[in-house]
Amino acid sequence: MEKFNKYRVKADQETAKKRAEVEERERKIKERREKEQKQLEEQEKREALEPKIKELTDEEAAEMMQQQKQKESSKTVAKAATQDVDVTKKDEEEEEDPQDAGKLKPNAGNGCDLPNYRWTQTLSDIEVRIPLPKAGLRSRDLTVDIQKNHLKVAVKNQLPAIIDDRLLHDVKKEESTWLLEDKQTVLITLEKVNKMEWWSRLVVSDPEINTKKINPEPSKLSDLDGETRGLVEKMMYDQRQKEMGLPTSEEQKKQDMMKKYFTFD
Repeated sequence: MEKFNKYRVKADQETAKKRAEVEERERKIKERREKEQKQLEEQEKREALEPKIKELTDEEAAEMMQQQKQKESSKTVAKAATQDVDVTKKDEEEEEDPQDAGKLKPNAGNGCDLPNYRWTQTLSDIEVRIPLPKAGLRSRDLTVDIQKNHLKVAVKNQLPAIIDDRLLHDVKKEESTWLLEDKQTVLITLEKVNKMEWWSRLVVSDPEINTKKINPEPSKLSDLDGETRGLVEKMMYDQRQKEMGLPTSEEQKKQDMMKKYFTFD
């Protein structure tokens, strides 16, 4: 649990740090674009007030040509800055699969925030946090039943249950645990059976998240065990290959086998 909590805290900190860096970069780009636009508008106003016909010396003509080039360059920079700020949103809209319409965006922990509980996940396990409906409850006042494919969490003698539904996928019952945290929150850790997939929901009645928008933290690979780290690295590699329109690791293996057996001298 100490290692698990350490990993979770670091992941939250890294996510917050990355979000802050993105927001700061977008703010600077926006400020630079507004400043350049303002300078262009002032320049155009000055030019509009000047006489329409004016005889120029060679030096003035050369200077005017230089200013015109700078103006065009500034417009190009401003346009590029605007595209840089919006590129992520545009890519997401263009690449949105019709089958993913209506799905929720994952929270910072690659899970979902729901009215009665919040769940997050890694490739190896799932963490569920359930705020208690009232203060002063103890472990003996709760019913927490973790089965291979079913989860029930309830306050004894109180209906309805907080969770009482079939899990989306199987978990390792013997490796899954729960505890009462600070007498305010039930913390459940579920060990996944299949460590090669992201869950789109905790239980079958939950709203579905878009697993294509899940982004594991590369900087935390060193904290994972060897098997899990290998799986994460493979998934990240396959994701990058898909984004570039290149074959994934499995597709590459198939292509190599085809070349091996169907290449003739």
